[in-house]
Amino acid sequence: MSGPGGGIALYSLGVLLFALNDALGKWLVGPYGVPELLALRSLGAGAVLVPLVLWRRPELDIRDQWRPHALRIACALVDSFAFYFATRDLPLADVMCFYLAAPLIITALSALFLGEPVGAFRWTAVAVGFGGVVLALRPSGASFSAPALVAIVGATAFAGSVTVTRRLRRSGWLTLTAWQYLGTGLAGAALLPTGFVSPGAFDLGLMTLVGAVSMCCFVCITRALALAPASLLAPFQYASIVWAALMGYAVWGDVPGPSVVLGSAIIIASGLAVFARERLRGRPVADGVAPVP
Repeated sequence: MSGPGGGIALYSLGVLLFALNDALGKWLVGPYGVPELLALRSLGAGAVLVPLVLWRRPELDIRDQWRPHALRIACALVDSFAFYFATRDLPLADVMCFYLAAPLIITALSALFLGEPVGAFRWTAVAVGFGGVVLALRPSGASFSAPALVAIVGATAFAGSVTVTRRLRRSGWLTLTAWQYLGTGLAGAALLPTGFVSPGAFDLGLMTLVGAVSMCCFVCITRALALAPASLLAPFQYASIVWAALMGYAVWGDVPGPSVVLGSAIIIASGLAVFARERLRGRPVADGVAPVP
């Protein structure tokens, strides 16, 4: 594949694979704990990651920047725990709805912690997008649930990891990915004594498949960004909510409620408005292009 068309195809494939990865994770965290999934998925990720590391020979020494790397791994850990925990009680499309707000959260964090200029238009888009999140939360006593709040915490942690990544631009994607999976895998292994359920051969295979699929997603996304501008690819990120809804209906019979559909539409419209305006101004929007865990 080559050119922008190839980039769009690879990016779309990456988004689809991440939705599949999320659906597999939701399936597995029912009978098994999140730490167990994080630990065992690292085995599958390693099957793809180790050959890539041996081939590309990235710089893995991060001692001179260990603090931001540690913060990034911590954000990724909170993100993964929150995402899988939330999917135990919420439909996949609902969780994805909250994660769609991540690019808007990144905009806010970049202004607050990196000192980047954010004009009135982008702040307005952020406010409107968060309005969509509140709508999707359905703030009533019957539906304003702890899992929904956990999903928002996860989306914020994910946005934090992307924001920290901006300070680590000189570190290659393979270096960042290797330390992310190593850190979250070790954290999951350390927490295994809190609740370990011995998996059968089939479920063990699915857990390792989660890691392998997620690594393939990173490869697709990275290659896509090398073939096409991030501003062109960014809108295709929102296809994740469609895949999540389809998989949720096919496997669990979940149907997104009207508030989730409308909230997702508002969030997507806010994000696309920012992407379109920044693209017209010739500004990079790569930080809005980032897959969920």
